[in-house]
Amino acid sequence: MLQKRIQQYIDEMKGSDIPVHLFKQERDYVLNHGLLDADEVAAPEAGSRFQDAYIERCEKETEELIGEESYDFLGQHITYLKKHKNEFVYLESKWFALIGVDAVSVEVDDVFGTYDVMLGLKLQKKYRSQIESYLDGSLKGESSYDLLFNGEDGLWDLNFTLNDHGDFDESQTMLTVYELIYDILFNLLQTVDES
Repeated sequence: MLQKRIQQYIDEMKGSDIPVHLFKQERDYVLNHGLLDADEVAAPEAGSRFQDAYIERCEKETEELIGEESYDFLGQHITYLKKHKNEFVYLESKWFALIGVDAVSVEVDDVFGTYDVMLGLKLQKKYRSQIESYLDGSLKGESSYDLLFNGEDGLWDLNFTLNDHGDFDESQTMLTVYELIYDILFNLLQTVDES
């Protein structure tokens, strides 16, 4: 699945005469799987993964748009959401699309004060046990995630508590948090592919 999606991305990018731009996770993956040679890969500027992302701040209760944000907004510390508990941040990116995720939302839970991640994951229903096994190993908490297959959309509705991941820190910026979420999901897909 992941290999097929990355190969499709490579094929689209190879149409131009420039090397394929891949961040560390994808670069390591394509080199390990022999999809490209090292001289065919260029590394984009660190921290630029979500430069072209579409970002919204929305009202939690109504899901109404409060405002569209630029990439600079991701420089805010994640604690912004604790100060604005009525909001969630919604982010769409070609990099999330590459791994089968349309968009990722982050908000603070009103009751527990934890940072919750919500997304739809395009994976077949038959991968439930692999997804759960990966999440059980990556998140350390009693009710760290909710996983429900949505038959209408053909994807997994996945919510998880970011606080339960060992690499999460409340002093991080939103950019760092979204990069961490990407890393978690990329590793999830790689694990499912290899099982």
